[in-house]
Amino acid sequence: MSKVILITGASSGMGKETAIQLIKQGHKVYPVARRIENMKDLEELGAFPIPMDITKETDIQNVVDMVIQKEGKIDVLWNNAGYAVYGSVEETPIAEARRQFEVNLFGLASLTQKVIPIMRQSNKGLIINTSSVGGRIYAPLGAWYHASKHALEGWSDCLRLELKPFNIDVVILQPGAIATELGEVGRKLIVAISGNGPYKEITNDIVQLTEKFETRSSPTSVIAEAISKIVNAKKPKTRYKVGKLSSTSVFLRNYLGDKLFDKIVMSQLK
Repeated sequence: MSKVILITGASSGMGKETAIQLIKQGHKVYPVARRIENMKDLEELGAFPIPMDITKETDIQNVVDMVIQKEGKIDVLWNNAGYAVYGSVEETPIAEARRQFEVNLFGLASLTQKVIPIMRQSNKGLIINTSSVGGRIYAPLGAWYHASKHALEGWSDCLRLELKPFNIDVVILQPGAIATELGEVGRKLIVAISGNGPYKEITNDIVQLTEKFETRSSPTSVIAEAISKIVNAKKPKTRYKVGKLSSTSVFLRNYLGDKLFDKIVMSQLK
């Protein structure tokens, strides 16, 4: 059965790969992102790209209005847009930290607020929020990114309970190591913020570690398969851990004490 699906962060990586698969399955896909020029290929496949900056209320409202005007409903919202700020707590500008939350949480929340009434009136719907294994674990120099994803996890859990009476499912996607632009962007930020100060040594270690993990990353196709599975499931699970290191990392965090987990994390930097 064809569904109307709204996807944020669809100009590259996981979002674009998944949009392609969903289009091929016959769904009506509305991919949104700031870089609309990077979604021309999706349009050629039959998607309906719309430009949107997740931090701008007018953009968000425009997207929802356009989809409803054309389709009259939104069956699935995949909140996929996001990025990572890495750098020491001491050196990361608060303005940068605020933007991290604006993109990873508050912009996402604003879009969700505008979609909920539409789904509630239909008495059905699916909201998928892209968190990360970083929403359950932590690492040095990742305080603001991890904080935004930890917040998203708690926010999504509350939302799931609130929307259950209206037959709206809320699912949390927890990608592990996935081959996307996220690592490269994060490395540039961490070097710019903490590459020349008192945290220079650990910054170098983090950069080398993320580069090593990228060679072991899962392709974005595993995310596309997972989202397709969630979209077509009658009763989706509340959480989906996808990609390399996802299940292992969360398992270790859940069953080890803080100090032992700290040692494991720091041992990876040596």
